[in-house]
Amino acid sequence: MPDPASSPPAAHALAERVQAWERRWLWEPATRSYPALRTAPEPDSEVRTPFQRDRDRIVHAKAFRRLKHKTQVFVAPEGDHYRTRLTHTIETCCIARTVARALGLNEDLTEAIGLGHDLGHPPFGHIGEEALDEALRERGGEGFEHNLHSLRVVDVLERDGHGLNLTEQVRDGILNHTGSRRPATLEARVVRLVDRVAYINHDIDDAVRAGILAERDLPAAEIELLGPTGAARIDTLVRDLVATSAAGGEIAQSEQVGKAMLRLRKFMFDRVYLGPEARSEHDRVRRTLGGLFEHYLDHPELVADGAPDADDLQRVTDYIAGMTDRFAIAAFRRLALPEESRL
Repeated sequence: MPDPASSPPAAHALAERVQAWERRWLWEPATRSYPALRTAPEPDSEVRTPFQRDRDRIVHAKAFRRLKHKTQVFVAPEGDHYRTRLTHTIETCCIARTVARALGLNEDLTEAIGLGHDLGHPPFGHIGEEALDEALRERGGEGFEHNLHSLRVVDVLERDGHGLNLTEQVRDGILNHTGSRRPATLEARVVRLVDRVAYINHDIDDAVRAGILAERDLPAAEIELLGPTGAARIDTLVRDLVATSAAGGEIAQSEQVGKAMLRLRKFMFDRVYLGPEARSEHDRVRRTLGGLFEHYLDHPELVADGAPDADDLQRVTDYIAGMTDRFAIAAFRRLALPEESRL
């Protein structure tokens, strides 16, 4: 008879092996992979954990592919090396997995949340979100927040209105990666903090590359503490996060490093995200999104099929929020510019 110990791992139930491994190696408060908590129950995969399945559904979603043509900071940059919303997502995911592994958390859950957290971001970055929020409020809506829309994307809009049926833990992490509510899992709290770690540091790199900042402009005390380069600062922040969290039993930064990061974040908002160069784009972005909003509300038949039972305001919001920068610009040009045949 063949020796059972020599049979391949696939011959044994995946769930049993994963659960045994997690009992032995995961940090006690980490999230376990089973059972899968979904709005619509479904059989488990024989070859993927529930969180791996969520990750794959996110990566194969149309909204995920569109992130490659959505602004992170700079609208339609000419250089090839500037970050997009997709590269930000990948960098956040990689850093978050490093932290999760070091702390003995569930890496699959961390990865799924990291990959899905920005699916609802509209075109044109921070300015685009602000402009879309203004356009909605002016028309009687409740405003726009990208984390709420990210959840709507995975719950409702993907799969032609059927949603992805993600686990409750991934949905919670996507919804609460920003805002006032505390995420339910340690893995989601890692992504929430690491999101800032990633964008602060890669946006400094891009702002220096664009000539908006010079290295000498960066706040000296914070740079001295955290490190002179993006890589050094990320390493400092990650090591501090892991050490402080392991010692305290909660996802946290040390007071000194955490406050330094928040001061650096404020500097970036003042000088880059909402600074003069970004504000110079604000009126154009507002005209573009406002013009598209008006046009599609007047002609809702032009809006692609969206969620069932949504009213025209919601359908237009879903449509515009899903646009890439280049699609929004092209759509607005068709509205605002005369056709060549008419010249």
